[in-house]
Formats: sequence, C-alpha cells, structure tokens
Amino acid sequence: MQERLQELKQEALQKVEVALDLKQLNEVRVAYLGKKGPITEVLRGMGTLSAEERPIMGALANEVREAISTAIQEKQDILEKEAVAKKLASETIDVTLPGRPVKVGGAHPLTKVIEEIEDLFIGMGYTIAEGPEVERDYYNFEALNLPKGHPARDMQDSFYITDEILLRTHTSPVQARTMEKHEGKGPVKIICPGKVYRRDNDDATHSHQFTQIEGLVVDKNIRMSDLKGTLEVFAKKMFGDEREIRLRPSFFPFTEPSVEVDVSCGMCGGNGCSICKGTGWIEILGAGMVHPNVLEMAGFDSKVYTGFAFGMGPERIAMLKYGIDDIRHFYTNDVRFLQQFKQVK
Repeated sequence: MQERLQELKQEALQKVEVALDLKQLNEVRVAYLGKKGPITEVLRGMGTLSAEERPIMGALANEVREAISTAIQEKQDILEKEAVAKKLASETIDVTLPGRPVKVGGAHPLTKVIEEIEDLFIGMGYTIAEGPEVERDYYNFEALNLPKGHPARDMQDSFYITDEILLRTHTSPVQARTMEKHEGKGPVKIICPGKVYRRDNDDATHSHQFTQIEGLVVDKNIRMSDLKGTLEVFAKKMFGDEREIRLRPSFFPFTEPSVEVDVSCGMCGGNGCSICKGTGWIEILGAGMVHPNVLEMAGFDSKVYTGFAFGMGPERIAMLKYGIDDIRHFYTNDVRFLQQFKQVK
C-alpha cells in the first residue's frame, strides 16, 4: 500500500507538470483527489492493516494528498498568470494610431445672448426672477393695467386654457408677482428671462413660442434718465461702443410715459441702408416708466415710489447681433446653422 501511494504521487505530479491549461489541471485534480480517485480507493483497504500500521499509512496518505494539492495550486497560479499575459498581449492598444475625432458641441446662439444679457445686468446689481409659464389672467393682464375688455389685450392673441388660466404672453407677470412679494417696500431691481407664447403664424420674424427678457426697477426717485442710461449701457455692451440709442414715444398699458427704443444701424453707421430701411435706426425693445396703477395694485405708494421697466426679445437681439435673417433658424435644430456659432463669444 505504501508503494502504491508513492506511485500515485509520482504519476499525479508528472501529469500536473505537463498540464497545458486550467482544464487539464482540473482533470488531474478530480482524477487523483476526487472521491472516486485511486488514493481514496487505496485508503479503503486500510481496514486490513494492523493497528500499528494504520496511523503510519494515514500520515503517508495525507502527505501524498498535500503534495499533489500543493503542486496543483502552484501550477494553477502559473497557468493563470500565463492566461492573463496572453489576454493582455492580444488586447494591446497601439497608442501610435491616430485618435478618433470627437465632435464637440457648443452653446446655442440664443443661449449665448441670454447669458450675455443676464451677466450684464447681474453686473449692474440686478437679480434674476422667474415665474410660471402657465399663468393666471390676473397677473398676465389685470395687474398690469389691462382689465378685462381692454382693447390692448388684442395685441397679444393668447393661448387660453380656461377663462382665467393661459400661457403667459410676456414675462411681465413675473414683475407683478415680484412687486407683490415686496409688500410695497423697495427697492426692486430684477430681470425676468423666460419663454412666452402667443397665437401667431410662424414666419421669418414671428413665432408662436419665443423668449423675452424684461427688466424692472422700483425705488424712490427713479427717473426716465435712469432708464435711458441703463439702456445705453446695454446697447453698447451688446452691439459695440460706437452704437447710440434713441427713444420714440409709444404706448404700453403698464408704462407711462412709454417709449420704443432704437439702436443706430451697425451696417451703415446711421447713414441709412436696406437693413435699417434707410432710417439709420433699428428698433430693439420697448420701455417706459411704470404706470402708477401698476404700482398701486402691487401695494406700492405711487406718490413715494417710481420705477422703470423694459422688455426685449433675445431672438431679435441675436438676429441683429449675428446677422440672422429668419427666427425659425433658432428652433429647427439645423446642425449646419448651429455649427457657425461654436466659436462665437
């Protein structure tokens, strides 16, 4: 029995030595160390041995098992390392090959303009205020001096959801809500960017959905000169230091007096061309002094507080700034159009 155990040990060690992969190695493990293996078979005959021989043969059997197990584990470690090295060699990346180009996007031109306007006014001490796009009729019209039946409502053909709920037609409701929160105490100094909606036929200059940025300042001793100075800074920042503005009388229900604001044409320098229709000026926004009725409805004493407001369309600013001739370009997601603005600051 002792000789048989030594023979099995030598056989197993030789097969472990010549095993080429983990599969063959596992077959050796099962063949010699398994429950049905030859070593187990030999041990079953220990019952015929004397009491003195049994512990000797038991120790020898354990020694053989341990030797085979150790050899198998060492061989397994070697084969696993070889397998990893082989896999790494097969997956080696040639770093000298040219890389695949990655297409890099850029900010949308409309987003660029909105952020530029926001940065300008934040630098002037304004804060950004936001409000709901689905708005109550009261804040969209009545709180802005546009009672039910007012003819000026026809200027803003609206998307009504119910008789009292609609998609906001301008961002002025944010001004009304903000003034209301101040409970009649100034100062208020905000800009209100956001989407607005009107029932309009889409063409080169109109869209049923577009963006607006409105500004509001309410405090003691606010004058029209403050409004003009603010808009001059805005025009020079957006269009160039050489640009000038002019104010023309106009009408808005929520401001009195009201003005249309023009900027001198950058194409002709104010001499007149096809872009400015020969006038030398291009309209960019509407503005005015906050109507006393609007102040009173928001809880402000119009004898103590005054204010100015202005509203602009970032689409129009972007069209003038970048020479875009169709508002629909902003919304059709044509990559050829958008790629032109990757490097535009």
